[in-house]
Amino acid sequence: MSHQQFSSSILENAVNEFSKLPGIGRKTALRLVLHILKQPVTDAEIFSNSILQLRKEIVYCKVCHNISDSEVCRICANPSRMNEIVCVVENIKDVMSIENTQQYHGLYHVLGGIISPMDGIGPNNLEIESLIKRVQAENIKEVILALSTTMEGDTTNFYIFRKLAPLNIKITTIARGVAIGDELEYADEVTLGRSILNRIDFSNSFK
Repeated sequence: MSHQQFSSSILENAVNEFSKLPGIGRKTALRLVLHILKQPVTDAEIFSNSILQLRKEIVYCKVCHNISDSEVCRICANPSRMNEIVCVVENIKDVMSIENTQQYHGLYHVLGGIISPMDGIGPNNLEIESLIKRVQAENIKEVILALSTTMEGDTTNFYIFRKLAPLNIKITTIARGVAIGDELEYADEVTLGRSILNRIDFSNSFK
């Protein structure tokens, strides 16, 4: 879509910004912008303010590294959660997927990725050391490894297992074959929930 097709540079700038979003082409961006243009100004202000607030005010929980409105997220601060169990996940979307099952009532630890030498991501780039310190400092009795069943996920699982093994805690993993495309967010809630409830000892997962 060339510059000449826009009668307004303001419209063009808005389309350019929307088209920077993942999966949004310029045609979709134009459709979204025209939709906003038809809305009342107050609705547009609410929309834009929510994005600004999202970027400026959201922080990461100092305990589990999940997104949060405050220093400690709602999950970590909830006294009814089982604080002796921690589920290790790759990202924030995985927390949401597991929470949607309503089958898990422990805490989380978000790594922020998985070990991937091809992408230049090593253990030091992830929240692994903070997990080890957390297990040492808190009364954690079980760590559930819930990473993707890709080679990188398996490598990360095994690395964490070796780091935690001397601490004499229970280390488990969710059932195999849980997700389509090996991503937790694509697993249906029933299957994912069952895989958490039927988790197995990690040392048995690679025998």
